[in-house]
Amino acid sequence: MYKTTDKLIQCLCRQEAQAQRYLLQQYGEMIFGQVARIVTCQEDAEEVYQDVFVKVFRNIQSYDAKQASLATWMSRIAYHESLNFVRRTPQPIIYVDDRDVDLESIQDEAMSKVFQQQDEQMIQLIEHALDYLPPDEMALIMMFYFDDMNIKDIAYTTDSTPSTVASRLSRTRRKLYRIIQSLQYE
Repeated sequence: MYKTTDKLIQCLCRQEAQAQRYLLQQYGEMIFGQVARIVTCQEDAEEVYQDVFVKVFRNIQSYDAKQASLATWMSRIAYHESLNFVRRTPQPIIYVDDRDVDLESIQDEAMSKVFQQQDEQMIQLIEHALDYLPPDEMALIMMFYFDDMNIKDIAYTTDSTPSTVASRLSRTRRKLYRIIQSLQYE
């Protein structure tokens, strides 16, 4: 339908309903998945999802293809809208305090063995362990492992630098490993 992203952007800037529907069809599922992983209540996730696209449509003229792809630019909006919602809404989440834990002592080999297991029980354990991470750390893990975003795109999405993202990702992965270990021995 739209041969180039530039053409789509032009139509979106003119607020053409057909272009807006096309954008929702092309990216709606991806954006909703990102929102729903951070905002876990279905109704709240739907509300944030709508807010994301309202913001996308209102700010499409500020999109710069030189900075990021359209999908990454929308992911950035979804990430920030989701975190803002979670921050202003009390969440029944228990966070693991990692201040007293030496995360650097965790061996990469041991972590790799756990995360490479593909059995159903381990997958469920990892998914359960994600609930113990703060929303920003969970989002980081989800973007990298579930959305297959690269470090550069995650840095753009989170208003960070690639080196900071790599460092946070490493630390969060170690933290997740510790949570998995503690859940296995409950």
